[in-house]
Amino acid sequence: EDDLSVLSPLLHTGFLFPPLVHTDRPPSPVNVTVTHLKANSATVSWDVPEGDIIIGYAISQQRQDGQMQRFIREVNTTNRACVLWDLAEDADYIIQVQSIGLHGESQASKRVHFRTLKETDRLPSNSSNQGDITMEGLDKERQLQTGEIVIIVTVLLMWAAVIALFCRQYDIIKDNDSNNNKEKTKPSSEHSTLERPTGGLLYSKKKSLSVNIIEV
Repeated sequence: EDDLSVLSPLLHTGFLFPPLVHTDRPPSPVNVTVTHLKANSATVSWDVPEGDIIIGYAISQQRQDGQMQRFIREVNTTNRACVLWDLAEDADYIIQVQSIGLHGESQASKRVHFRTLKETDRLPSNSSNQGDITMEGLDKERQLQTGEIVIIVTVLLMWAAVIALFCRQYDIIKDNDSNNNKEKTKPSSEHSTLERPTGGLLYSKKKSLSVNIIEV
């Protein structure tokens, strides 16, 4: 009994048997930030130190006035961000993030405070800006494509009109040349037909005169 009375203070203080420390726990997340703030949602992101196997995360979400508390847990994922939904507008929140490893959960990260926006407030987020830029880029590309198509169609129509006019002028010139050739060939043929009978008549007259001279 005397020995136990001597050892009891040591047992209570943990000098003989110090508390077990879970050395296999993963390290706490770092660089916890809140982005894409809106009236009813926000995005939490964090970093995990290298060298440890992380299989999930846990997020503690609590309103600063203590009216609501939520605990989010997800495993079998390598995500380093989470979207918080169904938040109250214009309200203060406190969040902490834990990493989940093969042998348990890490210590909670430092507390991060943020405040949601009002419905009338509009704070453009990075993702929304990128979406707007992308849509503007697509609209500009569509406008450029439409303009290019209009220009190409206009040029093709102009070329078609020029070709049609050229063909028409070529047909007119060809018809004129053929008519001129026909008019040139008609006088020569008539002249040749007239000369032959005339020559025959002259030849016959000369022949009759020679016959008459022989008779005298």
